[in-house]
Amino acid sequence: MTLEKPSSESYDLIVMGSGSAGLAAGLAASQAGRSVLILEKTSKIGGTTAYSGGAIWMPANPVAERAGIADTAGDALDYMLATVPEGWADAEAGRLAAFAENAGPALRLIEEETPLAFRLVDGSDLFPDAPGAKAHGRMVTPDLLPRAVLGAWKRRIRSSVLPLLFRFDEVSVRNPLTAPLHEQIKDLPTILSRLVKGERGMGAALVIGLLKGCLDKGCEVVTEARVTGVRMADDGRVAGVTADIGGRAVDIPSRQGVVIASGGFEWNDDLIRQHFPGPFDFRLSPRSNEGDGLRLAADAGADLAYMDQANFNSAMPGRYEGKVQGLGWFHHTAPGALTVNRNGERFCNEEDHNLGLHIDERDAAGQPVNLPAWFIADARFVRRERIALLIARCQPGWVTRAATVPELARKIGVNEAKLTATVDAFNRCIAGGRPDPLGRTNREPISSAPFIAAPFNRSFVSTKGGPRTDTHARVLREDGTAIAGLYCAGVAMANPLGTKAISPGTTLGPNLTWGYIAGRDAAALGRGDRS
Repeated sequence: MTLEKPSSESYDLIVMGSGSAGLAAGLAASQAGRSVLILEKTSKIGGTTAYSGGAIWMPANPVAERAGIADTAGDALDYMLATVPEGWADAEAGRLAAFAENAGPALRLIEEETPLAFRLVDGSDLFPDAPGAKAHGRMVTPDLLPRAVLGAWKRRIRSSVLPLLFRFDEVSVRNPLTAPLHEQIKDLPTILSRLVKGERGMGAALVIGLLKGCLDKGCEVVTEARVTGVRMADDGRVAGVTADIGGRAVDIPSRQGVVIASGGFEWNDDLIRQHFPGPFDFRLSPRSNEGDGLRLAADAGADLAYMDQANFNSAMPGRYEGKVQGLGWFHHTAPGALTVNRNGERFCNEEDHNLGLHIDERDAAGQPVNLPAWFIADARFVRRERIALLIARCQPGWVTRAATVPELARKIGVNEAKLTATVDAFNRCIAGGRPDPLGRTNREPISSAPFIAAPFNRSFVSTKGGPRTDTHARVLREDGTAIAGLYCAGVAMANPLGTKAISPGTTLGPNLTWGYIAGRDAAALGRGDRS
C-alpha cells in the first residue's frame, strides 16, 4: 500500500529524493538490515532518472564479467584520471577510485535484490586512446519491466514527455521519433504490445525495478514530502529532518543519518543566473529540482563546489503536465544541418559527444563566448523530421523559416555575411569531397529552401554542483572534515566528472554507485563497523 505519512517515529536512515541515487541508497541500507524512509517531494517517484535514456556506465560490472569481457577497477581509474577535466585528477583521485571500486558491487546488488536485468550496450569509451579505455562492456541498460510489479505503486512512477517504450540499445540503433514513416509503422505492433502490458524501458524501467527492490526490503516511501531542514544533535551530528507532509511540519529522527539525493538546481532561476550566465533554452528535469538539497547542506555547514557544472543536452520543446518543457532531441547530428555561434560561425564538430562543453565555453570573466547559438538546416531536414517539428509547435516561434540564408540571418539577428560564408564553406567542402575541418563525418549540403533556424543554447538535464563529499559520500565542511550523519549522492553532490562526458551513461552510473556507497556507509555505522 502507498503511504501518506511515516509509520514510525524514527528510522535508521532517511533518504531525500527518489531518483536513481536515492533509491540505490535506500536499497543498499535496507539490504544491510537498516530501516529506511525515502521522502519524495512530488507525488511521483523517479526524479530525472525516470525521464532518462537509461544508459549506465558501470566499469568492471557483472554483466561484462559474465560475457567474458576483462575489466578492472584499476583500468577504470586509469581511464578516468586521464580524461577528467584538466586539473581535476589530483583533487578527485580518491573519489574516482571509490567509484571505480564500487560500481561493480553496486550493480551486482541491484541485480540480486531487484527484478532488474541488464544487458550490454554496444559502444566504446569516448576517449579510446586513453589509458584503461575499453571498446565494450562498461555501458549497460535495463531490460523492459512492467509497471504491474509495483502493485499499488504502479501509477506513481513519473512519466516522461514521451513514454519510454523502448530499451536504450534499441533507440541507440534507430530512434523511432526520427525513423522514416514506413519504419515507424513497423514499430506499431511493438508499441501497442508494450502499452497493453504496461512495459517500460530506459530510465522508467530502472526506477520501477529499484523501487520494487526498496519496497520488498521494507523501505517506506512517502510522497509529497518536502524536506525543509536537517535536525542537528548537540554533538554536531545530523540526526534527522524536518519535512512538510500534507501541509504539516513533521520532525523525523534518524539514527544513522540522512542522504541528500534530491537532484540538481536547474529549476532555481536565481542559482542558474548566478552560475550559468547567458541564455538557455530548456530544462529537461522535474520542476521540483530547485536545489533544496544543496541549501539544506549549506545550512548544515557544507562546502559547495562545481556549481558551474551541468549535464547539457540538445533539446526541442515538448509538452509535459500542461506546460512546455524540454524534450531531448539530437537534431544537430542530422546530415543537412549545422550549428553556429552568435557570430554566425561554426564552433564545434556537431557529432562531438561533449557538445555541452563547447556550448558552455566561457571567457576569462566567466561569460559565454558562443551564446546565443543557433541550429541551421534546410528543407530536406524539415521533410525528415516532420514528427519532431510537429511536436515542437507547442512553442510557437521556436523555429524560424526563411527563403534564403541571408534572410534567415537577418531574422535571427546573426551577421548576414558571416552566416552566408559559413554555409557556403560547409557546402563547398562537401562538394569538393574534402574532410570537414572540424572532423564531422555525417553531412549533406544546406542548399534547399526553405531554410530554418532554432535556438541552440544550453538545455539542462541536470546541474552537477553541490556539497563536496569524501570517498564515503559524506558531506564535507570547508575545512575538509565530514559532517557526521550527512551524505550526498547523485547530481545533488559536487560531481567528480563535472560537465565532461567520458562515456555515455556517466550520469546514471555514478548516481547509482554513490547512492550505494552512501547507503552502505550509513548502514555500517549502525553495526559499529566504523566510528
